[in-house]
Amino acid sequence: MTPDAEAGPAPDPVIARRALAARLASLGQRVGYLAFLVALVVFGVGLATAFTEGVATSLVALLVGGSVVLAPSIILHHAVRAADAEDRQAGR
Repeated sequence: MTPDAEAGPAPDPVIARRALAARLASLGQRVGYLAFLVALVVFGVGLATAFTEGVATSLVALLVGGSVVLAPSIILHHAVRAADAEDRQAGR
């Protein structure tokens, strides 16, 4: 037997790309929400101590960075869920 015959049927490339998109969406959501959480902590520390320009700059960077990462991740997550639902509804 050849190694190709032992491997079985090739995986569906659409399913593989959808799984990759789901993993990327999950990672993006974790990073985005983590950036927001860190921004909250930095804000709290800034209020408890001196609210310096460095605190303000880091807050803006964290909030903008979190938004830039989180928004596409949420959209991608919903797209993957919709594609899965459509496949289930079509019986695929």
